[in-house]
Amino acid sequence: MAKLIYVTNMSLDGYIEDERGAFDWFPPDDEVFAFTTDLLRSVGTFLYGRRLYEAMAVWETDAALAAQSDLMADFASTWQKASKVVYSTTLTAVSTADTRLERRFDPAAVNELKATASSDLTVGGADLATQAFKAGLVDECQLFILPIVVGGGKPGLPTGLRANLELLDERRFRNGVVHLRYRPLGQRLLHSTC
Repeated sequence: MAKLIYVTNMSLDGYIEDERGAFDWFPPDDEVFAFTTDLLRSVGTFLYGRRLYEAMAVWETDAALAAQSDLMADFASTWQKASKVVYSTTLTAVSTADTRLERRFDPAAVNELKATASSDLTVGGADLATQAFKAGLVDECQLFILPIVVGGGKPGLPTGLRANLELLDERRFRNGVVHLRYRPLGQRLLHSTC
């Protein structure tokens, strides 16, 4: 069975977006970028919420991005090779190849996708990841902790859920970013809002 991996960048205080909805607080770094590309190389399917999908679609729809450097071309190629499933009630169409639009997150369908996939899946977007966590579908968390405190915004990890995690790996980068890889060991809802 393939794993469902939650991969995200977050501030040291745990946010993936600041209070204005921005997530561009850290300049790109070649070392982290190459590591992220290698991490995603083995992924067969990306599960996205609408906002993250729209932000990531440029890796296919804007050829000028890939033309900027070999690193960016490698990432664009890696991103384009994977299938995408976008969960949105408002999106009317997708702009990238090998992309399916779903109106709601169905845990049973995602579990079936995991069971039949030949390579791992990632879930991206905090709201979608929260649904996957609460359904007990997340097999691994890979967090890139950025050396910045933003003071508030959208939490990178689910609220209302208690989970024990096992640290599988860690890596420090020269620019202060830390990559942490965890496996959830067990969880329980603290209140039933799911």
